Amino acid sequence: MCSRPCAPARKRCGCSLVDFLASDGGVCPRVCALLGVLAISSAVLPLSTSAPTTMTNSARSWTPSSWKARKVTQDVIYPVDQHAPVASSSANGLATEGLPANERLHTVKAKLCALPPLVTAQEIERLRQQLADVANSKAFLLQAGHCAESFEMCTQEQVESQLSLILLMSLVLIWGARMPVVRIMRGAGQYAKPRSKPTEVHDGKEILTFRGDNVNGFDPDDRTPDPDRLLQAYFHSATTLNFVRAVLSSGFADLHHPRSWSMAHVRSPELARSFESVIERLEDSLDFIRVIGGDASDAPADTSKMSALNSVDMWTSHEGLLLHYEEALTRSLKIPRPSGKQQATMEAPPPIKSDGQPKTPSAESIEAQAHIEASGRAYYNVSAHFIWIGDRTRQLDGAHVEYFRGIRNPIGIKVGPSMQADELVRLLDIVDPDKEPGRVTLICRYGADKINMYLAEHIHAVRKSLHPVIFACDPMHGNTKTSESSGSLKTRHMADIVKELSASIRIHASLGSRLQGVHLELTGEVNSDGFSVTECVGGSMELSDADLSLNYQSFCDPRLNYEQSLDVAFLISDYFRSERKGRKTEDKILENLSRSSSR
Repeated sequence: MCSRPCAPARKRCGCSLVDFLASDGGVCPRVCALLGVLAISSAVLPLSTSAPTTMTNSARSWTPSSWKARKVTQDVIYPVDQHAPVASSSANGLATEGLPANERLHTVKAKLCALPPLVTAQEIERLRQQLADVANSKAFLLQAGHCAESFEMCTQEQVESQLSLILLMSLVLIWGARMPVVRIMRGAGQYAKPRSKPTEVHDGKEILTFRGDNVNGFDPDDRTPDPDRLLQAYFHSATTLNFVRAVLSSGFADLHHPRSWSMAHVRSPELARSFESVIERLEDSLDFIRVIGGDASDAPADTSKMSALNSVDMWTSHEGLLLHYEEALTRSLKIPRPSGKQQATMEAPPPIKSDGQPKTPSAESIEAQAHIEASGRAYYNVSAHFIWIGDRTRQLDGAHVEYFRGIRNPIGIKVGPSMQADELVRLLDIVDPDKEPGRVTLICRYGADKINMYLAEHIHAVRKSLHPVIFACDPMHGNTKTSESSGSLKTRHMADIVKELSASIRIHASLGSRLQGVHLELTGEVNSDGFSVTECVGGSMELSDADLSLNYQSFCDPRLNYEQSLDVAFLISDYFRSERKGRKTEDKILENLSRSSSR
């Protein structure tokens, strides 16, 4: 066995040490892959754990490192410099500079294994309960944040602006839908991005594509993948998450003053009147709550009574793209015991077959569930409360699906036009064999011109499969275009975003279903002059393509700004309010917003 602290035990399979090391601690490429022998890494467990246990909700052969036996799409290749001198200095507390990249990766993973979890099993279980409510249409999911975070974004101003915007949007949604909103932030870990091409041309020279701050640097001279950036990602995530928890517990989430929201940006008089009407009625509702004593904003500081308007949950999420990072932050933890009320929420009726009879669980499912109950433990990804599989990495036999099927966290799956209906059902069978409500969120991102061709078919297939998923609309990723005035900038048109979102609402309603969540890339940041970013065209601000260069800040994909984000919140809220009133939506906001966005 290698003496490195994070090295896996070498299986007696006949492979040479060179073969084994070439596998990066996984399956030897020459022999083990043929024999199906897995080299299980102790790196994925807390250092106090002597041996891995296999506890999953599907096949019991899963381990946090079993993904290494599968093909890794969007993999990061770290260069090897066998002649580099070992550095005497340290980075992030580790002497890794100058080591060959594969050695540095092992050292970094060992450190990540020893670091504390970023989130707890108790928090993850609470999110599971809340998402079960979303799956049962008792709550609505709002998942929003940056396309990709950068280490430079880890500032008080950036985090506060993001939190403030998400909280304001959630209040608008709560008012319209009259149901709780589950808030998940794309943040505190969203440092990696899949890319369509591994290289790009810069100043006539081909260089590696920027993959996110936890892979390489945005500067063209800093594109070599560096394992040390995984540690930097951990510490920046920890800092962000710590600040989020601190500000939310200190009253930052007080949402009592909608009159302070300025609507001066709204160009359309009709749209301005619609927004003002919503704000006026929202303020009246909050005043009524205060009068009857249903608000704890004026309660003594030491009281245990907390209003939903004063203290909220804010969960974290990112795309689970870099599996070395996710593996190192996967821990075998004791499953928290729910309270009586939580237990009632978590317990779901058995799946029903098409003939109305209870569906018999598979033998494999029964065995796996019995194992979990007997051990009382499960594998949790402790890098975030919620992670998702991207549209480029959801291959049924791929490494990402293999990893995701074994963790207890709720997960998301990006669903695009290339997803076949039968493929979607098979994927759900792999990652959610027990058909748990809220276990899987389908983040649908077709594009405004394609949603009518695919969404209904996917809804029918999932409904027939009896998987109680959450259907969320991502109106961003299928609608990215190149700027007409500047070919170097990517943009999105609010007209397309509104079109896809309204189509999703309409298609669900026509099938007796309902849209259960929305997934947005947005930012509340402003520049030194107080102006929002200008990355998407249209909306109530009526931004034109020529306006993009005024304050374009994204180094990845374009995001909705503060005003455009509220446009979307008002649109969804207006629909749910009309639905709740039992009448056909008046479509006033949709009509006026569509008109403003297309100008």
